[in-house]
Amino acid sequence: MSAPRVTSVDPFDLPEWLGAGEDVTWTAVGSVHDGHLVRGELTGEGDPLSCDLLGADQAFPQPVLDDGWRRQVHQAWTHGQVLLLEYDGRLTLAVPGTAFTADRALEAIGRLAKAVGVKPGKFLAALRL
Repeated sequence: MSAPRVTSVDPFDLPEWLGAGEDVTWTAVGSVHDGHLVRGELTGEGDPLSCDLLGADQAFPQPVLDDGWRRQVHQAWTHGQVLLLEYDGRLTLAVPGTAFTADRALEAIGRLAKAVGVKPGKFLAALRL
């Protein structure tokens, strides 16, 4: 099994509708308790956009990110941001840790809102528990 392709994503390269000030909804496709990767989708005024949450510190059976990416994830989080990646062809919010809680998922989505220049209150989250 080959490692997923990982590249950084600039928030200014994301679709304009994410930062237009209209409500945006992130919907989890699976449970936030499923593990280190929670698949999801952003919807709003434009075409739906895949957007996953990734626990960057998952190391078994193999690391999901190398040390350089993990360092960037932790640095961004420490500064109140979230690292935006393209992970396996999908927009991904990389978060410290190996699993998610509802609070951690909401915090990541709120940080995405800040990254695209809108108040976190314009983003809604539909979680599957």
